[in-house]
Amino acid sequence: MGWWQLNADTLARSRFVLSSFAETFAALGLLHTGVGAHPGEQQWLRDHLPGYRALLADDPVTGPLVRAALGRSWIADFCCPTQTDRESFAETVARVRQTPAARARADLAVSLAGPLPAVLERDDLPERTARLLEYVWEETVRPYWARRRRVLEADVVARTAQVGRGGWAAVLDALKPGRTRWLGENRLQINLYANPPREISGAELLFMPVTPRAGWVSWEEPHRYAVVYPCAGVLADHGGRRVPESLGTLLGASRAEVLTLLGSPMSTSQLTAVTGQALGSVGRHLRVLLDAGLVQRRRAGRSVLYSRTAAGEIVVRAAGR
Repeated sequence: MGWWQLNADTLARSRFVLSSFAETFAALGLLHTGVGAHPGEQQWLRDHLPGYRALLADDPVTGPLVRAALGRSWIADFCCPTQTDRESFAETVARVRQTPAARARADLAVSLAGPLPAVLERDDLPERTARLLEYVWEETVRPYWARRRRVLEADVVARTAQVGRGGWAAVLDALKPGRTRWLGENRLQINLYANPPREISGAELLFMPVTPRAGWVSWEEPHRYAVVYPCAGVLADHGGRRVPESLGTLLGASRAEVLTLLGSPMSTSQLTAVTGQALGSVGRHLRVLLDAGLVQRRRAGRSVLYSRTAAGEIVVRAAGR
């Protein structure tokens, strides 16, 4: 397994950071696989996968470049630099664009664990990578960024509260169950690969949530390291669809919105983040929906998650969702 050695001061100074670049890179990975994990991702893919595939079809280099960059078990370092809260998306992409061509090819060879295909033996790979990331950001992430940011902020609030309840060990164990966990003796497991440990004491340690079901680590050695992890709440509806008028008339628009979002389990804090409604309003809507038998709740660790019942599914489908 791979792990980082860090002292108590490094962990105490660590912090959560929202990263538009990490969100964009995770979105690129989702476009590459083309498989959504829940209804929100599936709708997002229906909206954006055709444009992405058309982009690849028009360029014989970009498709192999993406496959090489995402690699078999390792991401090419140059294409996913660690964005900080002091750096804009454009500034982070500029660092990708400025990568020396030889280094880009070397990173891709590492991620492929073998020689590059002939089509990638060229000097414009950093520029092509930067342009692709700009496309993914502008066309598929930026239109929804305000909404996604609220979901990510809700995750950070929940994790921060968890530090107070169970300490950093509980938070680290929950970031990526089975992969990221606190081993004790100042050791943080970051993956299951047989990589040598890294001493990162004294470095800046960042934790970055993303809405897709993705996770990786990155670093600007030796001064900055980051753990990118999937946030606890899924983006159940990416914002492109409206609540059916008939369902809004029956339940009220705000309550109907809550019901339609619960095709995937969500907590009250996540619903608050996604809908923009007040926490008290979301709580009242959930109580009414629970009493009506349209939603159910279950405990997951310290969180309570709500989802539609079979009756709730029938109501939503009958309204045309």
